[in-house]
Amino acid sequence: MTLEQFRLDGRVAVVTGAAGGIGRATALVLAEAGARVAIADVDEAGLNETASLMADALVVRTDVSQKADVEELVGRTVRELGRLDVMANIAGIILGSPLVSTEEAELDRILAINLKGVFFGCQAALAAMIEQGSGSIVNMTSTAIDQPAAGHASYSISKAGVAMLTRVAAQEAGPRGVRVNAVAPGFVVTPMTTRADPTEMDAMVSAMRKRSPIGAIGDPADIANAVLYLASDASRFVTGQILRANGGVAMP
Repeated sequence: MTLEQFRLDGRVAVVTGAAGGIGRATALVLAEAGARVAIADVDEAGLNETASLMADALVVRTDVSQKADVEELVGRTVRELGRLDVMANIAGIILGSPLVSTEEAELDRILAINLKGVFFGCQAALAAMIEQGSGSIVNMTSTAIDQPAAGHASYSISKAGVAMLTRVAAQEAGPRGVRVNAVAPGFVVTPMTTRADPTEMDAMVSAMRKRSPIGAIGDPADIANAVLYLASDASRFVTGQILRANGGVAMP
């Protein structure tokens, strides 16, 4: 009975950022739990590779920084798969530069994808979920909301915005049967965090392990499992929360 609460049979999920990393892992985990999954990303090659790993997936090229794209993603999912039960807003980027020298274009790009993209995802998903009276939205924030990261002001504020957006959406949507939560990953080895120089990468991984009380760094599957929990009935009593899957590097 307990394990059955994690099943998503008969449900429909959308996963943005599904071309790789945490997004791909999440799409695979939700599908394995029984959901029919619509996968979305701007990276069509990566998206098709993800689809090849799944028995059946609705593939929708989506630029989450464009409201019309996100609305079409959700609209097509409802039209073709019949409903929307889970919205996993995972698409994101990371760019870094000192605050004093951050170009406006960099700030605009990060906010457009990391914050506005999640905002648009919540808007579109809520429109569908409120109408059906149920659903779970899972947003992706970061340990950067708890620890100031020099050189990453734009990224950090975008993720802090997602944390507050999650709480506001949970307050508004709760009375209509919709739960809204977020996952705040610590360091996870993904294409976004990988460095081209193997020596530099090894040094970074070693440093990140030392910051964790359990001496661990994350794998995309660790975060995907957290998303599954928040998407499923196992978390029916959880809304407006930030699940910090970070190996203990931040304990606010």
